This record gives sequence, C-alpha cells and structure tokens, in this order.
Amino acid sequence: MSETKSYVVHQKEAYGLLGALLLALGLLALAYGGFSYAGETDRVNVGPVHTAAQEKQRVNIPLWAGVGVAIVGVVLLAREE
Repeated sequence: MSETKSYVVHQKEAYGLLGALLLALGLLALAYGGFSYAGETDRVNVGPVHTAAQEKQRVNIPLWAGVGVAIVGVVLLAREE
C-alpha cells in the first residue's frame, strides 16, 4: 500500500513540474511570438579560400499555440492539488 501512495506522490510532482514548464513556455511564446536562429547557407570553396554566409531564419509561433500550451500548464498545476 505504501508503494502505491509513493507512486501517486511522484506522479503529482511530475504533473506539477510539467505544468510549470508548459506554463512558462506558453507565456514565452505569447511574449515573443517565435524565435530565430542563424543557418549557414552560401558556402564557397575556391582553393585555400573558404567563405560562408549566415542567414537568420525566424520561426513564428501562432497565438493559439501559446495560449493552448499555457492553459494545459495551468490545468496540470491545478490537478496537482
């Protein structure tokens, strides 16, 4: 019986941690609306000369996705209690 109670406690802690993480990610998605990264595109190798150009790419996160992830995080946090 004690082993089952311990499992339930660990499961609730996991839900709480996952809920907090999802809430934070959802709020960040709402605040920033996406993220950008630099990708290497044009590469020229002529003898001993090597050149490369980096191009910034932007990934937009839809508003509904940020709201949805934040709501799931809140639901998981509320379920923990």
